[in-house]
Amino acid sequence: MNTILIVAEHRDGKLNPATAKCVSCARVIGGAIRVLVLADRTGAIASEAARLDGVDKVLTVERAENAHALAAVLAPQVAAAARDCTHLLAPSTTFGKDLLPRVAALLGVAQVSDIMAVDGAHAFQRPIYAGNAVLHVEAPADAVVIGSVRVASWPAAATAAQTAPIEALALAVELPTHTRFIELRQGKNDRPDLQSARRVVSGGRGVGSAEHFAIIFKLADRLGAAVGASRAAVDAGYVPSDMQVGQTGKIIAPELYVAIGISGAIQHLTGIKDAGTIVAINKDAEAPIFEVADFGLVGDLFKIVPELEQALG
Repeated sequence: MNTILIVAEHRDGKLNPATAKCVSCARVIGGAIRVLVLADRTGAIASEAARLDGVDKVLTVERAENAHALAAVLAPQVAAAARDCTHLLAPSTTFGKDLLPRVAALLGVAQVSDIMAVDGAHAFQRPIYAGNAVLHVEAPADAVVIGSVRVASWPAAATAAQTAPIEALALAVELPTHTRFIELRQGKNDRPDLQSARRVVSGGRGVGSAEHFAIIFKLADRLGAAVGASRAAVDAGYVPSDMQVGQTGKIIAPELYVAIGISGAIQHLTGIKDAGTIVAINKDAEAPIFEVADFGLVGDLFKIVPELEQALG
């Protein structure tokens, strides 16, 4: 029987929704599902993880060194916890991309990245060539399978009627001291998180300037949406890089995606391919974004967007 260990991603005492999507992937693989929570205080996070449908047990490692998610510090602990498991999963977010390669190196196995579908306990599908092709990968059956889960391809696991048991895990692991936490700098934002938002409004180079990007923020606030941007808008300095959507930015799957002034380079389309409904606004009727859009409006965004706001009431 498979034993699948999922490394929980969390911040500020709350579980990241990406963890629930990893549970959905694990359920398709099949087997006993355990969630590993590493923190200085695990109580609230572990309780949240224990309510995910499909989770059989939550394992906690509570150490002062785990107060901040440093991959160099977490990796030896995760590797030790995973030795008796058949599968180790984590979300393919910045957290998972930083952590899992280190764990794979410690365990001496190759990593399967960006799992978007499961064909069997050791057979998976992952996107390549900016999402233009799907690669079928088979992992060795005689070693632990380490995989990052493409969260945009999976629904979040629901809340279960009963909670899974929570067990403290004692790991005799010596932690490295060459990496230490200095500080975390992040902008204050009252809008929804870009990677987990149900609605996203993004702007591209066609918006014209950082000042004109205010029209994007205004529409997003009216829709209760997160705000994203194309790489061209980021490179032009309109918005910071943490708002970039696409192959080299954030891969998202909102229910509604509104692309304003975005031409639709393949790298950007890769980041939104799993969105539910795509609305595109662009003055160029030949823009590639219209090939994937469910609804398209050709015209001046500075006239169309205010009209949309008025229609929303």
